[in-house]
Amino acid sequence: MSQRQQRNWLFSFPLISLPGILGIVLLSESFAATPGQFSPIFPEFLAQQPQNATQAAERAYQEGMQLFRQGTAESLTEAISKFEQALQLYRAVEDETWEATTLLVLGRTYDSLGQKQQALDYYNQALPLFRAVEYRRGEAATLNNLGLVYNSLGEKQQALDYYNQALPLFRAVEYRRGEATTLNNIGLVYKSLGEKQQALDYLNQALPLLRAVGDRRMEAGTLNNLGYIYNSLGEKQQALDYYNQALPLRRAMRDTGGEATTLTGIGSVYDDLGEKQQALDYYNQALPLRRAVGDRGGEATTLTGIGSVYNSLGEKQQALDYFNQALPLYRAVEDRGGEATTLNNIGLVYDSLGEFQQALDYYNQALPLLRAVGDISSQAAVLNNLGAIYNSLGEFQQALDYFNQVLPLFRAVGDRGGEATTLNNIGSVYDSLGEKQQALDYYNQALPLYRAVGDRGGEATTLNNLGYIYNSLGEKQQALDYFNQALPLLRAVKDRGREAVTLNNLGSVYSDLGKKQQALDYYNQALPLSRAVGDRDGEATTLYNLASSERDRGNLNTALTQIEAAINIVEDLRTKIGSQELRQSYFATVQDYYKFYIDLLMELHQQNPNQGYDAQALHISERARARSLLELLTEANADIRQGVDPQLLAQEENLLQQINALEHRKHQLLNSQYTQTEIDEINALSESLLSQLDQLEAQIRVTSPRYADLKYPEPLTLKEIQQQVLDDDTLLLQYSLGKERSYLWAVTKDSITSYELPPQADIEAAAKEFYTQLESPDIPESETAVKLSQMILAPVAAQLSNKRLLIVGDGALQSIPFAALPVTSSPTPLLVGEGSSSPPFPRREGGLGGLGYTPLLAQNEIVTLPSASTIAINREQLQNRSFAPKTLAVIADPIFNEEDSRLSGSPEQPSDTNLNYAALTRSFLDFGDNFTRLEFTRKEAETILALVPENQRSSALDFAASRELTTSPELAEYQIVHFATHGLINLVNPELSGIVLSLFDENGEPENGFLRLHDIFNLNLPAELVVLSACQTGLGEEVQGEGLVGLTRGFMYAGAKRVVVSLWSVNDVATSELMGLFYQKMLSENLTPVQALREAQLEMLKSQNWQAPYYWAAFTIQGEWQ
Repeated sequence: MSQRQQRNWLFSFPLISLPGILGIVLLSESFAATPGQFSPIFPEFLAQQPQNATQAAERAYQEGMQLFRQGTAESLTEAISKFEQALQLYRAVEDETWEATTLLVLGRTYDSLGQKQQALDYYNQALPLFRAVEYRRGEAATLNNLGLVYNSLGEKQQALDYYNQALPLFRAVEYRRGEATTLNNIGLVYKSLGEKQQALDYLNQALPLLRAVGDRRMEAGTLNNLGYIYNSLGEKQQALDYYNQALPLRRAMRDTGGEATTLTGIGSVYDDLGEKQQALDYYNQALPLRRAVGDRGGEATTLTGIGSVYNSLGEKQQALDYFNQALPLYRAVEDRGGEATTLNNIGLVYDSLGEFQQALDYYNQALPLLRAVGDISSQAAVLNNLGAIYNSLGEFQQALDYFNQVLPLFRAVGDRGGEATTLNNIGSVYDSLGEKQQALDYYNQALPLYRAVGDRGGEATTLNNLGYIYNSLGEKQQALDYFNQALPLLRAVKDRGREAVTLNNLGSVYSDLGKKQQALDYYNQALPLSRAVGDRDGEATTLYNLASSERDRGNLNTALTQIEAAINIVEDLRTKIGSQELRQSYFATVQDYYKFYIDLLMELHQQNPNQGYDAQALHISERARARSLLELLTEANADIRQGVDPQLLAQEENLLQQINALEHRKHQLLNSQYTQTEIDEINALSESLLSQLDQLEAQIRVTSPRYADLKYPEPLTLKEIQQQVLDDDTLLLQYSLGKERSYLWAVTKDSITSYELPPQADIEAAAKEFYTQLESPDIPESETAVKLSQMILAPVAAQLSNKRLLIVGDGALQSIPFAALPVTSSPTPLLVGEGSSSPPFPRREGGLGGLGYTPLLAQNEIVTLPSASTIAINREQLQNRSFAPKTLAVIADPIFNEEDSRLSGSPEQPSDTNLNYAALTRSFLDFGDNFTRLEFTRKEAETILALVPENQRSSALDFAASRELTTSPELAEYQIVHFATHGLINLVNPELSGIVLSLFDENGEPENGFLRLHDIFNLNLPAELVVLSACQTGLGEEVQGEGLVGLTRGFMYAGAKRVVVSLWSVNDVATSELMGLFYQKMLSENLTPVQALREAQLEMLKSQNWQAPYYWAAFTIQGEWQ
């Protein structure tokens, strides 16, 4: 069994050093009017005022300024009271200049408290007064401060407009300090917009002005901001140089808040350089200073920095504690950029803990905030993090879409570190997709960028990933070289999580080289590191590799303990993902664990046949399959939408409408003049909306009161399968296909027998060859059928006679109609535990119905199931349900196009059955989106309806076969619901699969006639039987560990007890014939649906026209057989 490498290195971005974190600098360096600035200019005004009122106003104003300078929340609140007193007095004496000045400082005080709207209100009162008294310096100060508020609210362009109005006014009055302040502020806006060179230009204009006027406080602020920009550009040494120039100036000026800002900036640089302890030292110097001056935004910034360091050190809980202290502070001061940063960083922690759903939730909260404030770099970072999550969950195309959005953003803002990370991540996706050379190209672009910006952690990441590629290409020595370059870098930056990954990968190489003890040594070094940093996914990988190594050494029981621990971790991680689609994707990525576990148990069974290891292996097989379907069926019964916020449900409905409208538009385009660009745009938008829908449905789950109380069922054990699923006449055949060997368990009500089968590749090659022949109306070659039957049925032949067979397939076997396989003789099977082998399978001459063999259909009823556990949960959920009051509803023969005679009014043209319809199938895939009328569906409907009394039936034909009818409550009144129309199969996005109903109304107006999988999930359809008399309705996207994700699960979720579906494009005439026979035997002869389908297929097999399996074998029953 091969070892599992752990790449796991799509870098995610903490945002501590990205824009928004040090935005507090902007506020602390803002220009605001003070009495000292204005009072020398106004002595003549003061002299003209009544002394008592003027003195009282001036006294209140000065007291307010003293309180303002203290800078605490309490003192700022008291200052407002004093300024309000002064304002009333200045108004009383009609002193507009001092009224304006007081309004200005009131705005500044509210801004300091984070109350932005109040700040704007006061500034907007001050501005016209300054203009009225023609005091340009006060006007400029107010414009500057308006710009500051709009900048903090994310209104960057409005901020620039105000700054650009202020700048010429400051220059006109030769007030160089104000000019420098505004240049500084413009520079920081350009920085946040990613225009870093423009930002540097403005800051470098400000610096000599401030030195010329001797304003060391503002000089220090501008030096700090230059350090901030160079840090974001990856120029770490230049950043430190500027910060270290700013720090002594701030200390000399006793600027406590500014000192804290610069200390935080230096901490950020050391964090980026991997000097974590130095970073903590600077952050911990800054934090008490932030608190001393009551700077809540700055305090949040420093707390975020500390949290980021602890996260990188693997101290996840401490990281969360600091981030959760920062979040309410950012919200209190209405700093949306800082709030978004902290949400992103909390998401990173949950991501590293394997809590993928929580990580997605936090990232998706951060993204709209960053878009609102126009912060391109941070948007790119969060988009990258979303891509990394989807990659971890096996959604590689979605990950690639995110990364391809990110790359031009980082390049546009000149962020070489971000560019390197994204190149690394794109390389990782291509590696996962098997595109090794493309992966190498991207890694080799990333490596020099990381080195150029001095990012040793990023360099180590890419070195690890290069080693991973070379190992998979068999270049073991090159792989070792890269891993051994990465390891000391990771130790230098104290990144224990990624150190564990590299140690694991070194172990994997040594295992492949046969050096098992060295491999074990590396794994045993990796395991405690993964545990220490809370990397549970990494811990599971290392446990899997330890189990594999111990098995190779013959220590089977030790291996068993380790793989059990690994499985427990991945199952816990899986349940914490709210989105069912993402659960499925994640579960697919860990199927190797389950296959290994099964293989190990069966090896133990072979050594100890009486210890029940085969029963344990069957249980693990159940745990490894269709888990999402089990959970969906449980949720359906719980009605988890009860009690959910109506706004969320409205959003869901709106998204569904948008998706349906898009797909309808696509259908119209495909049937007219269109460009590929138009189709690509619709597909891209559809993908985006489906992703939003998936996240919204996850949110609905986690906020549902009923979901919170929901307990999902555990997959069944052998004993439970025998008690809850099987009866005396039923035999369960459960398959598990493996890389080196496969297994079959044959289970009756009181026994289990297990068999070793050929490897997955051999079985699937034979199965696909058989399936391909079945899709043709010709009689399949008996050799092909016999070859597959020899592999998967011959071992158990002696147990098959006259039994109802429950087939739980795996891989390609899920698409095979077992009914069409040959009945086998009874060779001596390869029975695990006895070690015997099977003799060659004898060719059976003759056969039934013109076939060269007798099909299994001739002796067995056959039911297919996604897992044995699904039937048990379905019975439990439906046991108390009463029968619907009426018998049968038929939806058939819809209107698909404008040429249909029922729309045009032209008479029906007689059809030549042999020429026109013998080859016509109910297939979407065969005809693109130009759906052709299926005239025999009408005959089918009429034949079926004639078997049921009029008051017990309902027919919806022509225009009435509509989506509106199907989604109405009316169908819930019928025990059997029959659809005879085209099927719609989308293997890329299964949620867009469905059935096609009438596309036009009676007035000839187009209407949405696509009933898609997401619509089916929302139906209330408590039917005993749903029949999908359409093509390929039993197929879907094959998801490892989940099976075929398609229409069957949608109808079972909606309430159907059993579903009849097809496995390939079915012939229209033959299907009509088969369905007539099926309903005749079910409704007139009172056979069960399983018995009726078998008898109908046997009659087709015996007839001259329909004996080929193509005509009768496509339809299978899934679900309850009793």
